[in-house]
Amino acid sequence: MKQEIEIEFKNMLNKDEFHHLCQAFNITAAGFKKQTNYYFDTETFELRKKQTALRIREKKDQFVLTLKQPHPKGILETHQSLTNQEAKQMIESGQLPTGDVSLLLVENNLITQPLKSLGALLTYRAQFPYLNGELFLDHSLYLGIEDFELEYEAKERHEGKNTFTQLLNQFGIPERSTLNKIVRFYKYKMGDLS
Repeated sequence: MKQEIEIEFKNMLNKDEFHHLCQAFNITAAGFKKQTNYYFDTETFELRKKQTALRIREKKDQFVLTLKQPHPKGILETHQSLTNQEAKQMIESGQLPTGDVSLLLVENNLITQPLKSLGALLTYRAQFPYLNGELFLDHSLYLGIEDFELEYEAKERHEGKNTFTQLLNQFGIPERSTLNKIVRFYKYKMGDLS
């Protein structure tokens, strides 16, 4: 079972801030790679209510199913590789393939109803090492929405927070409360546009 604790810091950007960071880090259009996240939950949003998320990420014709759960040190991610057929079947019907993720969903009693696909979020992502972590610039499109985001993944929370805050200050970017992509997706999907 492939699991990891994700420690990340996020900040929404406006289009000008996004382009300024691209210039500052010498990132051209060719530096962005396409990835698509397909999100799943039950009819009554059982996973969302438990602050848990389930997605398939398609990247370079590879599909990875990921279960994200709250963890005291960050977010616990459990990954499971899927074949193209397994991914297609889950996207079309909500049928969960057998494996580590389905075992965790059952063992932890996370869902009692069938899963369904909620839709897709397309992201053009540039990523590169930055100090003791990894920096991501994301341009995302979903449900008629376009947004821009800066994300920093760190190995340790305190140092990561300091590094991220210094980066924002260096570029004069205000710190903004930023929801995870799936939470933003849910808000627009459910019509909560606030």
